[in-house]
Amino acid sequence: MHTCCAPCAICVINEAKKDDLSVTGFFYNSNIHPRPEYLKRMEVARKYFKSEGLEFIFLTYEPADFMETLQMETPRRNGVSPKSGVSPSGVSPSVPPRCSACWEMRVAKSVDFAQNNGFDFFTTTLLGSPYQDHGALRGICEDLSRSTGVRFYYKDFRTGFRRAHNIAREKGIYCQKYCGCVFSIVEREEARKRKK
Repeated sequence: MHTCCAPCAICVINEAKKDDLSVTGFFYNSNIHPRPEYLKRMEVARKYFKSEGLEFIFLTYEPADFMETLQMETPRRNGVSPKSGVSPSGVSPSVPPRCSACWEMRVAKSVDFAQNNGFDFFTTTLLGSPYQDHGALRGICEDLSRSTGVRFYYKDFRTGFRRAHNIAREKGIYCQKYCGCVFSIVEREEARKRKK
């Protein structure tokens, strides 16, 4: 399970358990800025998975991977993936190309790990967030499933988002205030200034 953070993992883990699936967390999020924020999210997620008795795997923080992805690739620009040529249903034209490139980079790394390590399914906690483009994410995952043969475990996890975040707050689990990348920090600050 590609894991973006502990709060978003709560609902997905609970749903997978209902479906009698064992879960391994996979933390690959080199988009997160700055490094201390990345380390905090990774450590909080690691502790949560440990508290649930679940395995948690994380890769080295490589922010250059994210920046290279934005410069070299434009996955799903205008809703079409250059890797597959497929336009998934439900892609919003308002999604910045950097977001879909970021999602595809992280989920593809997770699927690659799943394929090379004998996992039967993959999914992502990003599908639990009402702040992400659900249709675009689902399309990315479906494309990757078709191209790799690793089955995609899909549910609309957004239905459990509020409850999961309430649980996180009750347990004192860190809930971040922005998506992760430097661009989302800037956008948050600009939105805050507009409100004033």
